[in-house]
Amino acid sequence: MQIDFFCPRWGSELLSWETFCQKVKQEGYDGIEYAIANNVTEKELDNIWNIVEQNNLKIIAQFFESGDAEFSKHFDLYGTWFEKISNYPCVKIDSQTGRDFYSFEQNGSLINEAFRFTKKTGILVAHETHRNKCLFAAHVSKEYLEKTPELKITLDASHWVCVAESFLEDQTKAMQLAIERTDHIHARVGYPEGPQIPDPRIPEWQHAVDAHLAWWDKVVMRKKEANEKLTITAEFGPYPYMVHLPDNNMPISNQWEVNAYMMKFLKNRYC
Repeated sequence: MQIDFFCPRWGSELLSWETFCQKVKQEGYDGIEYAIANNVTEKELDNIWNIVEQNNLKIIAQFFESGDAEFSKHFDLYGTWFEKISNYPCVKIDSQTGRDFYSFEQNGSLINEAFRFTKKTGILVAHETHRNKCLFAAHVSKEYLEKTPELKITLDASHWVCVAESFLEDQTKAMQLAIERTDHIHARVGYPEGPQIPDPRIPEWQHAVDAHLAWWDKVVMRKKEANEKLTITAEFGPYPYMVHLPDNNMPISNQWEVNAYMMKFLKNRYC
């Protein structure tokens, strides 16, 4: 079984792409996950892809700009984004699909748009379990997964933990179904009052880390049994996901170091 580990561009936007990719490679990642804005030009994407490939890194592209409340505009934007990146060799797409207040049918039409993209390009789209999007909570996602057997997800359980204000002890069926459909993991650790613990390296947060590890372990076990590839992005984020100290505006921990730690910890655990 092959597991590839990805570094988020999120939080390192001030670094040039050359510096960022060199740093990613030196840290031991296999690739990068890049949230591609709707207004990025083809010329910019060509340049980014060239730099990433020159550093022998892979790319997971992320759709994230889904803020338009009017469904028709949202749908058109989603299709336009897929068309823009259809010629770029992504490992897969992480999609923050739909909105939490759209109907099941509306969000379903967006998911079908992603299926059409996959059929056309062969690139899998994993729909992220993200607050504010269609898969914002475990109990809601369960219906999508039950009614759409081919649906694959990016499991970011930190969002579900935050939404449910629990470690989902009473939603085991929903979580088991999610584990069975996971193709990509966002390895961030949440807790009942927030989507990101301050630092996974310190003992006081070990209970939250252990809860997420129990889910990730099951995903890895399933993938190993099926001899399928898995991708993992260590995705602890910058401010406001990472809280800053009062008055001095300094982050309470170093985002790069936390993600590098999580990547290496999981690589040692699973590889």
